[in-house]
Amino acid sequence: MNTNSRQDDAGALSREGSRAELVARAVALQPLLRDQAARGESDRVVPAEVVDALVDAGVFRLLTPRRYGGYETDLRTLTEVSEVLGEGDGSAAWVGTIIAVTNWMACLFPDQAQEEVFGADPNARVTGVAAPTGIGERVPGGWRVSGKWSYNSGAPYATWAAVGALLKDDSGAVVDQALVLVPASELTVDDTWHTAGMKATASNTLIGQDVFVPAHRVLSVPAAAEGAYPRASRDEALYTSTFGPMLLLCLVGPLLGLGKAALSMAVDAAAAKPLSFTVHSRQADSVGVQIQLAEAALKLETARLHTYRAVDEVDQAAASGGSLDYAARAHVRARAGFAAQQVLDAISTLLNVHGASSFADAAPLQRIWRDANVAARHAGLVPAVGLEVYGKSLLGISERVSLML
Repeated sequence: MNTNSRQDDAGALSREGSRAELVARAVALQPLLRDQAARGESDRVVPAEVVDALVDAGVFRLLTPRRYGGYETDLRTLTEVSEVLGEGDGSAAWVGTIIAVTNWMACLFPDQAQEEVFGADPNARVTGVAAPTGIGERVPGGWRVSGKWSYNSGAPYATWAAVGALLKDDSGAVVDQALVLVPASELTVDDTWHTAGMKATASNTLIGQDVFVPAHRVLSVPAAAEGAYPRASRDEALYTSTFGPMLLLCLVGPLLGLGKAALSMAVDAAAAKPLSFTVHSRQADSVGVQIQLAEAALKLETARLHTYRAVDEVDQAAASGGSLDYAARAHVRARAGFAAQQVLDAISTLLNVHGASSFADAAPLQRIWRDANVAARHAGLVPAVGLEVYGKSLLGISERVSLML
């Protein structure tokens, strides 16, 4: 693709890719996602036609640079789109979100790496596992990396993978923790994702043995956590966004959608469903049901308020050319985990309201419940870690609990 062509495409995308339009496209996908959700769960992979629809709607390119044919939006747009997708199907929303945000992460690498990924294929799909479960040994021109990386969501549809590794010098001492970009074709996939929920994410294990990774496809995680990215400086505010909050907050969007879907189902059913062993022919006439629905709705609202306030802080910092400081990042980490727990509490209440029929195999509510409970256990959303990090920050305790801030 030549430069003039890229600029023309970028201009067209800028005109077409408004937040409202991209969210509207996601809304239009909801019937397909609902229709295919059970099949995806049964097959343990998001159906190909759903992935094709996500491609056509531009979901995977939300955070890809305009110069490569992407929309180059912001975290707010990604979160709104993923929330809407989550109303249709949690797994499809999760896969779309993870690929979109990992595409963003790939754009933090040096420009040579970006060109290899997106210059060759504007529709490239990068998946990733940040946990440093690989080892890199220095060799001429880069690193020789081996490892196993679990929970790689969207693995069947990836063209590249960004995986974590501890880099060792010639003496065997660890000199850095990094993310390395590897073509998916150079890795094998072990079918290990057998879970209670989010089954269609196909979050399987990647395996690499003696994979050569050139130096320009290495990103230092400690440096990135402090806002130091090796990409060339240019007028692209999105790629100054704060590392940890981008990778954490994106996880909440699908959960918000799952909660919203559960609330709608419970409210709709209450208009006709009897409250067994009571005088109420409709759940809606029960004060107890009314109170529980109100509590669930407020918990979901609390989750949204925390999430979108944090999302806007990340976007505002990027727009001003800076990144969030440590205290702000600690606050984001705590709010992300807290929001996820509010969603889980709300969904649990909603299933209590709807009753035992929620757990019928054919009932979407039980899949929502399982999907949300698995998604909220992502390591980045563990509430106790977020609260510890934030509490230490409030008290001025300098101990670092996690790099993912």
